[in-house]
Amino acid sequence: MLTDQHRQALRTLLTAQGFSPEVQVADRMAGDGSDRQFYRLSLGELSLLAIVPSATQPQGMAEARGAFAIGRHLFTLGAVVPRIYGFDDDSGLILCEDLGDTKLHDLVLQYGAQAPEVEAYYRQALAALAHLQTETRQSFQTDWCWDTPRYDRALMLTRESGYFQKALCEDFLGMKDLPQGLGREFVFLAERAMQEPADFVLHRDFQSRNLMVREGKVRIIDFQGARMGPLGYDLASLLIDPYVGLSLDRQQALLGCYLDALASHIPLDRGRFVEGYYYMVLQRNLQILGAFAFLSKNRGKHFFRQFIKPAAATMHLHLDAPQGKDFPSLCAVVEQVIALLETDVQK
Repeated sequence: MLTDQHRQALRTLLTAQGFSPEVQVADRMAGDGSDRQFYRLSLGELSLLAIVPSATQPQGMAEARGAFAIGRHLFTLGAVVPRIYGFDDDSGLILCEDLGDTKLHDLVLQYGAQAPEVEAYYRQALAALAHLQTETRQSFQTDWCWDTPRYDRALMLTRESGYFQKALCEDFLGMKDLPQGLGREFVFLAERAMQEPADFVLHRDFQSRNLMVREGKVRIIDFQGARMGPLGYDLASLLIDPYVGLSLDRQQALLGCYLDALASHIPLDRGRFVEGYYYMVLQRNLQILGAFAFLSKNRGKHFFRQFIKPAAATMHLHLDAPQGKDFPSLCAVVEQVIALLETDVQK
């Protein structure tokens, strides 16, 4: 529950915004993979959200300060993120707009990915993404980025391909004697991904559970990990999202929608983008698999376990493309991962 310090900070922030300091605080809300705490506040007909930093993670306060600075910047430049009403620098509490409970993922489950209303929301999300990536670059300060200022080679090798190898292959599945060529392929993949222009704002977790739908409008949350990076990564996050499982045909159609939206903001070489996008897909897929394995095994968040197998199947499908010939060791490892996951399901 909220501590006395947080309650005092909340009263101060509410008063500063002209709200009544006496509010009804609902129970703590679920936060998916985050260790932050979320509380819904009821002020008559108005609902706000109080976000409290993680008490267990050493970078909790840095993350809160980054979320405040980045969120305020994005909102000011027209990104469809929640309005932030205030921030308490001592406790790290953020007071912001409440966007309700309906995620894009919920609507996909309810209506199906092919439903016209879901299609419209995806188009909204892609237009919002193109705007965020390009139009909020102005005066974006990398010192707001509490994690790393840029999506770069070191991050790819440690927090994506390295994460996949350690968290999924070794810790989750107990795999040993991985192919010697795997490390070289990870370096090749990172070097190729680094060839993509990276002077854009990167959300880094742009997927259906971080897209809220309120009053018919898509809104973006969980932007606190934003940093500078390449365009294709966030697109890959949405299109290969294992929570949804979009078909390849659907992914291709939405890729075209995104490129149309992007072309209204910047000059665009579509062929060059599509060529580089393949490597963004592989990088994001490695991150997903590592994260879901870690959250399931190390954090006890078993909700994520069910999505490891479809994410591995997506990886295998993309490695079967012509460009996949450059990754024979990774392909062999992914085939072994799928076999082990299948064995685990059958137990």
